[in-house]
Amino acid sequence: MDTESTHSGYSNRSNRHGEQSRRERRKLSSKDSSRSERSVIINTPYGPTQASPNHNSEPLLEVPTSVAGDEAPSLQDDNWGETTTAVTGTSELSLSQEEVVGLGKGLEDGLRQGCRRYAPLALGLCVGLLVLATPLAFLVLPAVLWPARLQACGSACEGLFLSVSCKLLILLLAVWAIFLRQAHASLPRVCVYRALLAILTLLLTLSYWLFYGVRILDSQDEDYQGIVQFAVSLVDSLLFVHYLAIVLLELRQLQSCYSLCVIRSTDGETRYYNLGQLSIQRAALSLLEFYYRDFPLHNPALLSASKHRAAKHLAGLKVYTVDGPGNLAGPAGGSGGSQVGGHSRAMISAAARRRDATHNELYYEEADHDRRVRKRRARLVVAVEEAFMHVRRMQQEEQKASPGDVMDVREAALAIFPSMARALQKYLRTTRRQHCHSMDSIQRHLAFCLTHNMSPKAFLEAYLSPGPTLQYGRERWMAGQWTLVSEAAVTSGLKEDTVFSLRCLDFSLAVTVKSIPYIQMTEEYVDPKSHKFTLSLQSETSV
Repeated sequence: MDTESTHSGYSNRSNRHGEQSRRERRKLSSKDSSRSERSVIINTPYGPTQASPNHNSEPLLEVPTSVAGDEAPSLQDDNWGETTTAVTGTSELSLSQEEVVGLGKGLEDGLRQGCRRYAPLALGLCVGLLVLATPLAFLVLPAVLWPARLQACGSACEGLFLSVSCKLLILLLAVWAIFLRQAHASLPRVCVYRALLAILTLLLTLSYWLFYGVRILDSQDEDYQGIVQFAVSLVDSLLFVHYLAIVLLELRQLQSCYSLCVIRSTDGETRYYNLGQLSIQRAALSLLEFYYRDFPLHNPALLSASKHRAAKHLAGLKVYTVDGPGNLAGPAGGSGGSQVGGHSRAMISAAARRRDATHNELYYEEADHDRRVRKRRARLVVAVEEAFMHVRRMQQEEQKASPGDVMDVREAALAIFPSMARALQKYLRTTRRQHCHSMDSIQRHLAFCLTHNMSPKAFLEAYLSPGPTLQYGRERWMAGQWTLVSEAAVTSGLKEDTVFSLRCLDFSLAVTVKSIPYIQMTEEYVDPKSHKFTLSLQSETSV
């Protein structure tokens, strides 16, 4: 009886173990099926051989799903779950839903920007073709529709033909010079004067077409010289409209009327510019052109020193609870708040005491930084001068060598660059401008200086003092988009005390407008005779 009970106990345990193993296998098979639905590649412990290499895009064992679900356990050992490597990498061609949405948005934004950029140019081309084709149509249509009834064209008429051809050529060149220039910026609004000129040109052309259709086409006028004179008058009107465009678009803004103060928000760099009668968006475009030319490159690394100093001071303040954290809540519930208030007052008093000594730390930090900069600069100057002296010796040796042994300028730059690279790198790190210059740009600049026989000082000028923004590569400074923020309409003109800002990803430019005061000058006449004087010498002078 004891053996039977023991045997039955062992059999129950084995049955339970078998059921648990079957359940685990079912779970593993369900996990495998779910992983196969997600395109996950499973590599068996039997690694790939040379005859059957393993690719990331193909499973190692090509077994159907039905066979894999039933026969796979028999092909593998019992410990396959512990020895199997599951590669769950994402395919290069797979895209998530967020990436698909971002891709569609990027395409839509690109299409919108392309339309905004090329739509005014296409509209200008259409208007220009219509304007230039209208006088030619006035001359061709009578000769095509009723050629037998037209009067003969004399010498005066032929002279008008010559006048029309010359004026059309001048108008074509003038329109190309003013209106068909490639746009280098996209403005948020349409230029008011350009829109007015386009509307005026279209109205003028349509009015001439109406008069031509009513008085010439309907009546089939036989006076061809009068028709040619009508076409000449249209060309003259178009030339006057173009002269008006030159006055409004080019000459009106030449006289300076306003002084604009531009301040960069991060470091307070300030510049002043004088502009004429411009709209806010045109003034913003001019200021951005001046910014890339005059402002030094924006360097966020220079701004991290003050943040680091402030964080260090705040990290140095510590408040300790003497009674322990359990005494924060008193018996009446009010002692915790009083202790928290005491902690805050202690923090404020400690911060005030440390603030008194902050200026000393700042002074010594700046003095130490200036000392290190001067030291790195001296080492850099010496290294560059030695390198250039080595190049001069090489040039003297090359003059004596054979023509086949002459070294190229690029090779010379690569040869002497390692001797100055370490000193230059340390100096740029000390001045926090190492991200502004790459190794390729430094080598190109060195080759340029060697080509044009420049001095070491000319080479170092690009690194010792920060230059304008355009001096560096476009990847260092190019902002993808500028946002114009203004309370007034961007198409309105500049006025006194107008304030607007230009924002990009890292900083913003705050602009304040002041009008140039009226200057009154008077003349004061000075009589030339009033400058005459006589020199009288005393007779009793010492000799």
